[in-house]
Amino acid sequence: MLIAGGNSNYQADLKMNHIYFTAFANGAGLAAALAKGDGRERVYIVEPTGSFENDPNVTDKKFPGNPTRSYRSVSPLKIVGEVTDWIKQTPEEIQKWRERLANNKGEIIN
Repeated sequence: MLIAGGNSNYQADLKMNHIYFTAFANGAGLAAALAKGDGRERVYIVEPTGSFENDPNVTDKKFPGNPTRSYRSVSPLKIVGEVTDWIKQTPEEIQKWRERLANNKGEIIN
């Protein structure tokens, strides 16, 4: 199970109230590549165990209508499989994403 309450990847002193997920393996792979830690990126196939909502950090605020199919839940996500084949970003692309996120002054809706 994946559960909420972890440290934010984008704001050092913030504990996350939600667990985030997306319907797109490539988007999940990018988020995994940007996550803190030294382990390899992993993309899981999950099933929500409770209610979930559109992720307000990207939907409506940045992408009205949720074309990114990004969601969040306070309930755990059950891991039912793992995706091993997705489009991986190059180290240069990851660095550009990290720089963009470091310069982002937007508030995280927790």
